[in-house]
Amino acid sequence: MDTTHGKYLAVDYGDVRSGLAECDASGLIASGIYTISEGGMRNTALRVKKEAEQRGCVRIIIGLPKNMDGSEGAKVDTVRAFADILREITDIEIDFCDERMSTMLAHRFLDTSLTYGKKRKQVVDALSAELILQSYLDKERANKNK
Repeated sequence: MDTTHGKYLAVDYGDVRSGLAECDASGLIASGIYTISEGGMRNTALRVKKEAEQRGCVRIIIGLPKNMDGSEGAKVDTVRAFADILREITDIEIDFCDERMSTMLAHRFLDTSLTYGKKRKQVVDALSAELILQSYLDKERANKNK
């Protein structure tokens, strides 16, 4: 098995909370880490940089919240501004992944696991980041096998 892929950190960016996930060094499996609430775009970027560096990540994947029709709205502009700040403070490669449906899928999963209330708030963003990263990894692998 090829283990030269390197670890990635995924971010489901939000104004209040941001979910984080990482993959194993082989790029096969994404796992949610936790949700951060740093307060402000720059503080969140600093925390993401720190997490990526501490975990030895070679790429940061940021969920891009496109509209259902594929167009880009104000939320995408906010996420791109966050990515710009992150690019200013780190040399780690940054890429985007379409995150349409990730939060909805995370909520559906939490419904089936009967996770509600405060506990749900604590995990939904990390689970969304995990879904974003797994989607990215799956697409990356599919493109490599073409």
